[in-house]
Amino acid sequence: MRKLAALLVATSCSHAAPLAEHTTSASRPVIEDASLDAEGSFDANVSDVLLADVVDAEPPDDPMATHKETKDALLALIDVRPLTEAEFKVVRPDIFLGLNVGPAVTRFNQGNKTIAKHTIGRRACQVGLAGVTVQTEDQHAQCGAPNMVPVYKNGDPKSAAYCIDVFEFPNKPCELPFVWTAPTHAQTMCQLEGKRLCTQEEWSFACRGDPAGGADQTYAYGNDLDLEICNTNHNRGTANPCRTRDAQTTWSTCSTETEPSGSYPKCRSRFGVFDQHGNVAEAMTRKTKDGDVVTQLKGSAWFYVEVARKPDEPQTGPRETYPDQCNFDPRWHIEPITSAWHVNYHLGFRCCKSITPAK
Repeated sequence: MRKLAALLVATSCSHAAPLAEHTTSASRPVIEDASLDAEGSFDANVSDVLLADVVDAEPPDDPMATHKETKDALLALIDVRPLTEAEFKVVRPDIFLGLNVGPAVTRFNQGNKTIAKHTIGRRACQVGLAGVTVQTEDQHAQCGAPNMVPVYKNGDPKSAAYCIDVFEFPNKPCELPFVWTAPTHAQTMCQLEGKRLCTQEEWSFACRGDPAGGADQTYAYGNDLDLEICNTNHNRGTANPCRTRDAQTTWSTCSTETEPSGSYPKCRSRFGVFDQHGNVAEAMTRKTKDGDVVTQLKGSAWFYVEVARKPDEPQTGPRETYPDQCNFDPRWHIEPITSAWHVNYHLGFRCCKSITPAK
């Protein structure tokens, strides 16, 4: 939303929220090219041949060029819905975004670019998504927002009670996901877009479920673990060790090695949701047995290869490993959603949206 910067008040204030000590936890025709419309959705209007000509004519693809370095560039990726005057006074998006978006520790950003490592450029991502229908016209109409899909059981799309973002926030194809996002602030960010954080069950069913009403899958992409399908096979290395003593030290030493959303086209659930394994871990909500709403962190990051094991394999050795299947139910950094300040160099989120099932 390029007009968003004009909404913000000038500020040099730092993040005012309390910080938790950082701890590392483990249908329409198929689109023929990767052209983007003004909303950041794909639009089919150029043939594969023309796309190839454009790619050949352009300079080399720079994987680091997708990493946004300024507040304005990050704000341009955020789509704030129109707010009523009463809503504006309560939420104050100008103040919230002014304080909490920017290339600095504990703010919404894409990681510390000075040490970040990305290997896939924007055009390579776009070419990989050529031929992929990210969202149909019917899905756009049903969800009322770009790059969302309805999720439902029993093969009936009209029965859907919610939609889920296709990509990790900011939910834009071939843009890097945001990290360093405290769940409480992620909830507010979703609300500014007319959405909310997904619940654990919503997220898990969008991962394992079948739109046709068939059997669940173990992983979004199938029943067998494959560390090559998603961005899950990057070791963090030892030359410059990541030190997670506190948030500032983590920002200075831990490289965010995400790739643009959609860079792994096969890392996609049957509902069409990308990157539920790998890239970044995601914050969502869960109700306790007492009915309290708390945070639930799940999904793996790009270095999952270091801690991976299959669901039927036992824990061995001193280092924690875990099975990152769709139904994996970890209990990492459980906090009330109203005061969940845990941040992480590999923690992001995606949003969901309640909709009314058609009668």
